[in-house]
Amino acid sequence: MNVVFDFGGVLFRWQPHEFMPRLLPHRARNEEATAALVADFFQGYSGDWGEFDRGTADEFRVAHRIAFRTGLDLADVQLVIDAIPSELQLMPHSLPMIERLKAAGHRLFFLSNMPKPYAEQLERLHPLYDWFEAGLFSSRIDMVKPEPAIFHHAAKTFGIVPRESVFIDDFVLNVKAAKALGWNAIHFLSAAQCDADLAKLGL
Repeated sequence: MNVVFDFGGVLFRWQPHEFMPRLLPHRARNEEATAALVADFFQGYSGDWGEFDRGTADEFRVAHRIAFRTGLDLADVQLVIDAIPSELQLMPHSLPMIERLKAAGHRLFFLSNMPKPYAEQLERLHPLYDWFEAGLFSSRIDMVKPEPAIFHHAAKTFGIVPRESVFIDDFVLNVKAAKALGWNAIHFLSAAQCDADLAKLGL
C-alpha cells in the first residue's frame, strides 16, 4: 500500500490555538478571542494564507495583507510568521509510525500545503527524502489541497493509484476531497486513532 502524509498537524506539530496566546497574548486573551484570531489570521488556510501556501504570494506581501485585513499591527503579524518554523516540531509518534510502515514494505510519500520558507526549513532540519520516496510541497507546484488538481498531480508524480493508497491529513476538507477522488483517506485526530484506522485498512 502507498501511504501519503500531510505534514502540519500529522507528523509535525501545528497548534495555532496554542501558540497564538503565547505570541499575541494581548489579542488572544481567552478561548473565544483566540478562535476568532486564528480564523481571521489563517482564513481556513484560504485567502492570503492560501496564496502563501500556493507560492503565489511571498512573506512580505502576505504579512501586509493580513495586517491590513485584520487590523493587527504589522509587527505582530510578522512575529507569528517568523515563529511558525519553530512551531513545526516533529511529533513523538512520527518517526515510529514512519519506521513501522516502511518496515512493513509500504511506500511512503508526503503531500503538504506549505509556504516556501517553511518547506525549505523542514528540508534543512530533517532527512525527508530518507523517510519518503518522494513528496510535494504546494508552494512549489502552484496547487493547494483540497483542490482536485493537486491529488491528480500527486498520483501521477508518485506513480501510484488512489484506490491502492492511503492519504492522511488533519484538515477534514482535504480528507473529503481525497475520498471523493477515490483515495482511501484518514482524518488524523491523534496518533492512536490514526494507528487504529490504519490497522482497519490492513496496515
